[in-house]
Amino acid sequence: MSSPVFWSTPLKYCRWAARERPALFWSVIIGAAGPIAMPIVPPIRKYFGDVDPAPIPVTYPGMSCPMAAIARICDGGIRTKANLPHSVPTGPRKQLTGYDD
Repeated sequence: MSSPVFWSTPLKYCRWAARERPALFWSVIIGAAGPIAMPIVPPIRKYFGDVDPAPIPVTYPGMSCPMAAIARICDGGIRTKANLPHSVPTGPRKQLTGYDD
């Protein structure tokens, strides 16, 4: 039996591929579902009350950061001194003793 040609009979070809080459067929179906789901899934998540988690902190809450001006430009928003990003403090690290850490 010869395999059907996709462009002449797409449904017949899909039935044949699902039987004869299931790994290839389902890989294409699942791969095509990703881009299709991108505009559909976020509104559904929001409707059911799912929220995105808070972003993971990437700076240390200490001294003023020299990258604050760049961060302000990248965010596109105005920042106050209270919510500027901070960097790791300079100086020696406090040596812990016992089970403090």
